[in-house]
Amino acid sequence: MVNYWLMKSELDVYPYSQLVQDGSTHWDGVRNYQARNMMRDAMKLGDYVLFYHSNCKPPHIAGIAKICKEGYPDFTSWDSKSNYFDEKSSPEKPRWFMVDIEPVQQLKETVSLDSVRNEPSLSEMPLIRRGQRLSIQPVQQNEFETICAMGGVEVGELNG
Repeated sequence: MVNYWLMKSELDVYPYSQLVQDGSTHWDGVRNYQARNMMRDAMKLGDYVLFYHSNCKPPHIAGIAKICKEGYPDFTSWDSKSNYFDEKSSPEKPRWFMVDIEPVQQLKETVSLDSVRNEPSLSEMPLIRRGQRLSIQPVQQNEFETICAMGGVEVGELNG
């Protein structure tokens, strides 16, 4: 069974267009236990991801990706030169995990945060709940399908 997720990236740090150019990437640097647990335990090969650009005006969902490698230790936590270094993490006892994602399809039209807020069928999404700041969030299938439609993409058209 396929699961659905939303993953946030700052537009000026790693945009969806860069994922398309790279072909795939590891999703490193997550330093929140709840998000880590989702990557380590719940994200599976073939799960779909809404790729969300945060810290821009307007924040928006830009494209669809999918999990192409399940959770494994985040090696950036062992690199003392990395911004994501954690002295309590080691190859023997990893504290942090990551997944790899690959692009599936850019939305024909981005779906702004305000558009999500204004769509009644999306009122339960964690993205629009007060105080919800996790960079990785679960998404329900109907929410995923609604956002795809808002972005001009039919789920049946997905090339993944």
